[in-house]
Amino acid sequence: MATKRDYYEILGVDKKASADDIKSAYRKLAMQYHPDKNKSPDAEEKFKEISEAYAVLSDQSKRQQYDQFGHAGIDQRYSQEDIFRGVDFEDLFRDIGMGGMGGRGRGGGGIFDIFFGGGGGGRREVPSRGSDLLYELAINLEDAAKGKAVELEVPRTENCDVCHGSGARPGTSPKTCSTCNGSGQVNRTQNTPFGRFMTTSTCGTCHGTGTIIDSPCMTCHGSGTVQKRRKIEVKIPPGVDTGSRLRVSGEGEAGGKGGPTGDLYVEINVRPHNIFTRNENDLIMEATISFTQAALGDEIIVPTLDGKAEMKVPPGTQSGHVFRLKGKGMPGLHYSGKGDQLVKIKVEIPTKLTDRQKELLREFAQIGGEKTRSKSIFEKVRDHI
Repeated sequence: MATKRDYYEILGVDKKASADDIKSAYRKLAMQYHPDKNKSPDAEEKFKEISEAYAVLSDQSKRQQYDQFGHAGIDQRYSQEDIFRGVDFEDLFRDIGMGGMGGRGRGGGGIFDIFFGGGGGGRREVPSRGSDLLYELAINLEDAAKGKAVELEVPRTENCDVCHGSGARPGTSPKTCSTCNGSGQVNRTQNTPFGRFMTTSTCGTCHGTGTIIDSPCMTCHGSGTVQKRRKIEVKIPPGVDTGSRLRVSGEGEAGGKGGPTGDLYVEINVRPHNIFTRNENDLIMEATISFTQAALGDEIIVPTLDGKAEMKVPPGTQSGHVFRLKGKGMPGLHYSGKGDQLVKIKVEIPTKLTDRQKELLREFAQIGGEKTRSKSIFEKVRDHI
């Protein structure tokens, strides 16, 4: 199967294009490639391609689904006929002065004839996939590092347990709609100087279902679905980060007319930590040591996500120096191994000194050949932090 081209690329518009920009681009291309005006062998296929792109991008719901999931989001949720349902091509072509060019001047049935090869009848509402759900979940950094199972309470529509999704009271059955004869749609034909133009609209009697329910189910009132809050366990893998999205198959909204349920997407938001900041899979923290520890060296205790760890601070360590603790960072979400923990040193300068401490520091400075009349040694260190 050939890979579908990007809808925005087909219409030659940017992904941030407005509805008017999309409509204008389609008008121009439709006039160029409509089979009644363009007799080249590939004109009809090109017209189908641009019309499908317009049908998706001109519908806010379909466009949002396409922007989020690409062609998979459209193909899984809509049939080919669903894609074009609701698009008023007759009005569009009339608006650009093409009259009946929305249909086929060769006596065809209309825009649906080009795509589906018939007069547009007999398109009873078919089983449709349920909508996907998005649940935003906030977790702490420790849970993101180790992973955990959480139980979510998700509001969603489900098939009615009493009528099993039919909408009819138990012991009764839906009847075929007499207005559309079960097709779910009605056709309207308009003759124009360019030929016959046929439009198809949803049946107003059965609202596109093709059936009438005389005795609706008392529980769901004929809709076939009910609103429930369902507890669903979701396993969060180690290494997730803010923006990570987990897919739980089949836990979305109920499908229509016995169609499959949608999926549940859990979007992760990792709360800020009071010690660590995260840079991809590395963790960064700041450790404060004294001037004496920095000068003479020491072993200090630093926190990690796995507990406390000893870290050597060599003599002469400068403020701002960064030490790396290998493998003490976050685990990889899609690969084995861990990031590192980066410990940035901050040398703390005392703000209050006794006379004796000042005397010893002056002596220290004199031994090192420093002049201390302008600034104390602590002030000099502080200026370089």
